[in-house]
Amino acid sequence: MFTLIGDLIGSREVPDRAAVQRTIGKILDRVNGAIDTVQLLEPTVGDEIQGGFHTIGDATLATLLIRLELAPHVDMRFGLGYGDVTVHDADRRPLLQDGPGWWTAREAIDKLKGKHGTFYVGPQGGDRTPDPALVNAFLLARDALVATLNDRQHRMLLLALRGKSQRAIAEAEGITESAVSQAFARGVRAAHDAQVTFGKAA
Repeated sequence: MFTLIGDLIGSREVPDRAAVQRTIGKILDRVNGAIDTVQLLEPTVGDEIQGGFHTIGDATLATLLIRLELAPHVDMRFGLGYGDVTVHDADRRPLLQDGPGWWTAREAIDKLKGKHGTFYVGPQGGDRTPDPALVNAFLLARDALVATLNDRQHRMLLLALRGKSQRAIAEAEGITESAVSQAFARGVRAAHDAQVTFGKAA
C-alpha cells in the first residue's frame, strides 16, 4: 500500500484551529470521494492526517488536491511511503496500525525537516514500487511549478483536476474563457498535465 502522512504547517499560529480542523475534515471527504483509496484519508493525532492508496499516482494526486483546497490560508507537508500495513484495531478511529508502510511515510515526512513540500521513501529492495529518485524528481518539479501560480490559478488548477472544462472554470471565476486560456498557458496547464501524466505512468 502507498501511504500518506500529512502535517499541517504553522498550525500553532492559526487563529481559529477548530475552524481549520473542520475545513480539513470536509476537504478529506471530498478527496476521498474523488480518489479510490485503500484506507480513507482521515485526521489523526495533533495536526496530522493519513490515508492509503493503490498507486503512487493516486497518492501524489491526493497531496496536490489537499494543498490546493487549503490554499491560500494554510498549507500542509506530506510524507509518502510504501509497504505492508498491519491494522491492530479496525474499529478505532483513527485506525490503530503500524508496519513498513507507515514507517516509510514517517521517514519521508521527517526528511523534509519542517520544510514545505512532498517527499517519498520506498521500501528497501523489491521491485513492486517506482524508483524513489524518479518520484521525488517529479514531486520537486510539480511543487515548484505550483508555487509559481497565484491564488486564482490555484483555483483553476483544482477545478481542472476535477475534470472541469475551461468554459466551466471561466463561469466559476466570473471571467472570460480567453482569460482562463491565458492562465493555462502561464502554468496551469503544465501543472495539470504533469500530474495527470505521472498518474497514468505510475
